[in-house]
Amino acid sequence: MIKKKWRSSSGQALVEFALVLPLFLLLIFAVVEISHVGYSYVTLNNAVRSGARVASLGGLDTNIRNTVSTSSPLFDTNLLNVTITPNETNRRSGTQVTVTASYEVHLTTPVLSQVLPNPVNIESSLSMRIE
Repeated sequence: MIKKKWRSSSGQALVEFALVLPLFLLLIFAVVEISHVGYSYVTLNNAVRSGARVASLGGLDTNIRNTVSTSSPLFDTNLLNVTITPNETNRRSGTQVTVTASYEVHLTTPVLSQVLPNPVNIESSLSMRIE
């Protein structure tokens, strides 16, 4: 009687695996997408920090934008927006200069891009005193 009961449940593990697999894959892809957005945010912060450092040393707007772009080599430069305030003519030694950058991170997983906001807009801003 015990042997008969065990034989009738031979496909149970396969059915359970088939039910759990989509949820497990969705969880894995969600972790990958969230990691991608987090990596992009950290990269944007570092790029803005580099740009603000150039700005604090009296760099021109084009040099600051180039520094931000080259500090984030995996970003599409068409989706990267860099704003510098105040403009070049109003910068004086001892005043603050602010570098702000925003970027659109496009999700790559089809199911998650339907559920989560796509693209995800990230922004970073940093102010430094001009030397």
